[in-house]
Amino acid sequence: MSQWAIGIDLGGTAVKAAVAGRQTGVLSTSVTPTDTADGPKGIVRQISSIAGDLYRSASVTLDPADFCGIGLGVPGAVDRTAGTLSYPPNLPGWEVVALRDELQKVLEEGAGLKAPVFLDNDANAAALGEAVYGAGREFRDFLMVTLGTGVGGGIVLDRQLYHGPSGTAGEIGFMIVDFEGSSIHAGIRGTIEGLIGKERIVDLARRMIAASPSGSSVGEFCGNDLSRLSPRHIETAALNGDEVCLGVWERVGAILGTGLANVTALMDIRKFVIGGGISGAGELLFKPALSQLRHSTLPSMHEGLQLVPAALGNRAGVHGAAALCFSES
Repeated sequence: MSQWAIGIDLGGTAVKAAVAGRQTGVLSTSVTPTDTADGPKGIVRQISSIAGDLYRSASVTLDPADFCGIGLGVPGAVDRTAGTLSYPPNLPGWEVVALRDELQKVLEEGAGLKAPVFLDNDANAAALGEAVYGAGREFRDFLMVTLGTGVGGGIVLDRQLYHGPSGTAGEIGFMIVDFEGSSIHAGIRGTIEGLIGKERIVDLARRMIAASPSGSSVGEFCGNDLSRLSPRHIETAALNGDEVCLGVWERVGAILGTGLANVTALMDIRKFVIGGGISGAGELLFKPALSQLRHSTLPSMHEGLQLVPAALGNRAGVHGAAALCFSES
């Protein structure tokens, strides 16, 4: 018997979904633009429709008796006991939504599918995906960091997700590394997300370009229009030897490494899986991050320190969402 489940990664712009086997991982996928026009009710209907279609298609070749349910990774604060999602930052019109119960109800009434629904934060789902199927498989304890529009995290301890008493553990993006700095994000000064979220990296690059006497070649890669500047342009220029852009990644890596050092000092976690679009900068980011991590920790903490790139790319969330079902079965 081979258990299988449906994993769904709900984002502000897209709903990623997959059928996954417990042993095999993802078997089929779909990506649909998120329909935010009708608020929570509209998205619940959309998820129900996607899950119903995937279930009907998969159950032709997979045994329905082995179906474990639907796992859902979502942005925002999740109460797993109550099944609620609170104030997701990229979903307009949402406050506190009983997402699990609403989805189970619509699935049964609209799609004719009676199935358990398992809910968790999207960064936690990505961490679980990497733990079960990806770069974290060989680690007993690690922190998953997702670098993108924001900075998220998920903690795996003894091969299990660690949520904390209130379910908010792992939010490394809100760790403060510069409490006297000028950067304020979500009302908090000097957070990692407020310093190296996607747009903050671009802002940093623009400031460093303006301050450089020799300027930068990065304009060649964005049509000489810095209003179009993106982390990918900064990466390309750095790989072509641009000193300013190399300095940007040194700074971004140092900030990340400082945050990771705090995690190591507090929790003795020494393995870090780094994912998200910004992690595509590779060694431009990883090398200074590891250097700063070592510089900011005691020599007795250095043994075993390791930063590795996430292995599953943008499919970590759906892998982990499906794995939520297997961990409960």
